[in-house]
Amino acid sequence: MSLSLAQNVIIAGADNRPPMLDKTLYSSWASRMLLYIEGKENGKLLVDSVLNGPFIYGTLTVLGTQTTPVTVRDRTYKELTDAEKLHESCDIKATNIVLQGLPQDIYNMERESKLYDEFDMFTLVPEEIIHSYYLRFAQLINNMHTIGMKIRPIQVNTNFINHLQPEWSKFVKDVKLAKDLNNTNFDQLYAYLRQHEAYADEVCIMKERFPNPLALVSNIYNSSPSYSN
Repeated sequence: MSLSLAQNVIIAGADNRPPMLDKTLYSSWASRMLLYIEGKENGKLLVDSVLNGPFIYGTLTVLGTQTTPVTVRDRTYKELTDAEKLHESCDIKATNIVLQGLPQDIYNMERESKLYDEFDMFTLVPEEIIHSYYLRFAQLINNMHTIGMKIRPIQVNTNFINHLQPEWSKFVKDVKLAKDLNNTNFDQLYAYLRQHEAYADEVCIMKERFPNPLALVSNIYNSSPSYSN
């Protein structure tokens, strides 16, 4: 049974095969690859080669004579029609495209989109300590810089402090007043906020214990010492 080019590449397991053939990335890579190939000259033939396998030369029957029997042999390249030779050429081109992978800028565009989404949705997980939050954020920013993404410092800093949990709201206001978000970096913001982590934890505990603000006020009032004349 003839396998398609895509199947052959996967089965081969070559060390130099494109990294996007990892099972977790293959579906996304395959759809983009087919769209990219279809946009090339003779794109329909190229896609057909990828999906259905290379063109098969077939065989040729040689009529026998009085002294020789009928024989069947493989056809040669010279015996192909012009249309078949074009198909053969497209097989080679399709193979080269698949093995080389898509241009790097196409992968960067996809990765940029995913990183921007991750950046927009980044937030402190409930009960996560500020140090863990900082490390995750630093890794995200590093990944963005690695592929040349440009982000203004104020975007980075604002995102870092605005996605903290509500118990940090007082300290977020303080840091906005104390720091110039255009001329600082999130490492300095982290250093400032970490000093107040114990207080933020205390606020969180109080909110869990007294989810109703009125109950919290009542508790504070009742626990205050009373004085009699």
